Amino acid sequence: MGNNRGRKAGGGSKDFGAGLKYSSRIENMNGFEEGVEFLPANNAKKVEKRGPRRWVVLVAMLLGFLLLSLVAGLLVWHFHFSNVRVQKVFNGHLRITNENFLDAYENSNSTEFKSLAIQVKEALKQLYSEVPVLGPYYKRSGITAFSEGSVIAYYWSEFSIPPHLAEEVERAMAVERVAILPPRARALKSFELTSVVAFPTDPRMLQRPRDKSCSFALHAHDGEVTRFTTPGFPNSPYPAHARCQWVLRGDANSVLSLTFRSFDVAPCDEQGSDLVTVYDTLSPMEPHAVVRLCGTYPPSYNLTFLSSQNVFLVTLITNTDRRHPGFEATFFQLPKMSSCGGSLSDAQGTFSSPYYPGHYPPNIDCTWNIKVPNNRNVKVLFKLFYLVEPNIPLGTCPKDYVEINGVRYCGERSQFVVSSNSSKITVHFHSDHSYTDTGFLAEYLSYDSNDPCPGMFMCNTGRCIRRNLRCDGWADCPDFSDESHCQCNTTHQFVCKNKFCKPLFWVCDNVNDCGDGSDEEGCSCPADTFKCSNGKCLPQSQQCDGKDNCGDGSDEASCGSAKIVSCTKYTYRCQNGLCLSKRNPECDGKRDCSDGSDEKDCDCGLRSFTKQARVVGGTDADEGEWPWQVSLHALGQGHLCGASLISPNWLVSAAHCFMDDRNFKYSDPTKWTAFLGLLDQSKRSSSGVQEHKLKRIITHPSFNDFTFDYDIALLELEKPAEYSTVVRPICLPDTTHVFPAGKAIWVTGWGHTQEGGTGALILQKGEIRVINQTTCEGLMPQQITPRMMCVGFLTGGVDSCQGDSGGPLSSVETDGRIFQAGVVSWGEGCAQRNKPGVYTRLPVLRDWIKDQTGV
Repeated sequence: MGNNRGRKAGGGSKDFGAGLKYSSRIENMNGFEEGVEFLPANNAKKVEKRGPRRWVVLVAMLLGFLLLSLVAGLLVWHFHFSNVRVQKVFNGHLRITNENFLDAYENSNSTEFKSLAIQVKEALKQLYSEVPVLGPYYKRSGITAFSEGSVIAYYWSEFSIPPHLAEEVERAMAVERVAILPPRARALKSFELTSVVAFPTDPRMLQRPRDKSCSFALHAHDGEVTRFTTPGFPNSPYPAHARCQWVLRGDANSVLSLTFRSFDVAPCDEQGSDLVTVYDTLSPMEPHAVVRLCGTYPPSYNLTFLSSQNVFLVTLITNTDRRHPGFEATFFQLPKMSSCGGSLSDAQGTFSSPYYPGHYPPNIDCTWNIKVPNNRNVKVLFKLFYLVEPNIPLGTCPKDYVEINGVRYCGERSQFVVSSNSSKITVHFHSDHSYTDTGFLAEYLSYDSNDPCPGMFMCNTGRCIRRNLRCDGWADCPDFSDESHCQCNTTHQFVCKNKFCKPLFWVCDNVNDCGDGSDEEGCSCPADTFKCSNGKCLPQSQQCDGKDNCGDGSDEASCGSAKIVSCTKYTYRCQNGLCLSKRNPECDGKRDCSDGSDEKDCDCGLRSFTKQARVVGGTDADEGEWPWQVSLHALGQGHLCGASLISPNWLVSAAHCFMDDRNFKYSDPTKWTAFLGLLDQSKRSSSGVQEHKLKRIITHPSFNDFTFDYDIALLELEKPAEYSTVVRPICLPDTTHVFPAGKAIWVTGWGHTQEGGTGALILQKGEIRVINQTTCEGLMPQQITPRMMCVGFLTGGVDSCQGDSGGPLSSVETDGRIFQAGVVSWGEGCAQRNKPGVYTRLPVLRDWIKDQTGV
């Protein structure tokens, strides 16, 4: 094509020369120009012979060149870029309705498998040929497995697609289709396929699509639990940059229960971390992924998953060189549920999602028809509710949901009530093909419509609360209906603009308690000033100057830079004597001191397990979640107090635990045993638990057994503790370390789970918050000293209690490192309103700890 265009252009220039009837020789060019310039204007015949002016010819040539270039470009694009293709692989499954499953189909090398696979591939080829957007681009298919039902085939299909058609092809592949392959001979039956559907394959699975070195097939049997692990587990790490898969099967009419007993792979990140995925099919179809896992989980985390049929596919994609042991898993088969839901006709009762508190299976629908006596109404209280799926916007329930009275509920929800204005109610639960969660636990109740909450107040949501909680300033109803239309007690309460009543001491505390901000109006400081946590206003220049200008240290609590400043009691002092303006610089992963002393001795405050379990049905801690927690047992009395491990030889506890009485000498170290790495008090002899005797007990010399001031003690072990995944020390804060008001802190212990109750067997955990010191002093006047801090909720509900004494307050700081903020000390009752727990403040006693222990 290029040569033809060149010849045509050359011919055009010859015509131009000939039309003027001038010689084309170079020496006559000047004569040509002079002759044109001086021809007489009235010589019409000669003017016509001149032809077009030279600039017109040049423009024509330029336009012709541009036109030819455009044509050439279009031709190049057509013959080059129109041939560009995107290679796409789709994973799918289909059902062969007129075939029965044979055991031989489980073996991909059997003659029966190969014969059926050929027929399926031929059927797919025919089906794709009839779809215009698929047929021209189809290349090949492969059959990876068969399973029961009549026969389900799992396959991959490869296409070579023009880029602009990629999305259209994906949509076409996701449409369920039916195909019938006619028999090749009259004596043979036709080949009938239904539910033919496929989805794009995860690109990471294509890197080694046919690598069989890390591919395994397992079959469950009745009454047996089958174990499998990543290669090398637990003594060596799983392979790097590998693609592994485990095909799990059960008998027909069964489902599989899969549990990860131990799970430790590379941490989750955005740079292509190692990933374990469980599919509810034998093909890695993303819409059928039950769960994706990465990182590390404690052994007590609920990692049990149910299939909807008798197969599971587990894949491991490793993209890193990090050395992790991988996972250990077990699976067994269960009879498939014949029905889900049912009729409930008692006056009250409970029901839950299938297999609760384990994960419910995918692809199920359950309906409960509830009917109570005719003269009563019915309501459903959801006590626990977890139907969470990744990337689902709040307020929408397109996948897993509970539906009542035409309203769908999903996500993670606190307790809520749904009522009916009759004696009947229908609850429908739906689970789609993908991710599953632990589901729900519900209770249904009958009630008198004239008195739905006998002796109690009923929220607009149907929830019943005690009458004395009405108009007390606390929202006990999810919709705040217990605090609406109230007459405020102006002696003790502030009247918000929205008519809510709030305690007076909440006014101007930097928290929008009313919800409309009216309790904080008129409390702000002038421009160019700083407002302290106690409400005091200071010039901006006094913030972060190393001095406690506020009186509560809040002006020095949020200084992020690490400038060298004059040393005060509020500045961090490096070992070389220089002081920093930065808040809490120790062990934050950044070297701020020139001598690096702020990052020394930082082998503390880290736990082996990075995943914390969701609290389901209580506040049980996970194994290894709080590896510095210690249980102190007094001779013949069992667990009495808690403590925290701060080094191999030393524990921190509360001084009041070691006060003698007439019947027992608690100050005698030989009367005590410390259990480290303990989770369950009934399993003190379990592997991993360390039992230690005490060598000596050091209580603070200023401890006051009446006021509980200086309530701290140091315990030396007879022999050093051995660090492990469940035994680790917590970090001690510097004397300048600040735990600001509002910060979330965890309290742990085996104490009473309610006031006047009994101790817990499983270590309990509760998240509470630091309360402003001024507010704390106002709640308990003349009782709070600088060595004490209030932590909890003014609403009550979460608190330490009897038996938790001496245990740590664990504060999660930078990079997940945990510092001990305080020691459980005292309180008025447990979890009462306006009576938060009081804890010994660790930073102010840090120097004493170092003097006694060297830590």
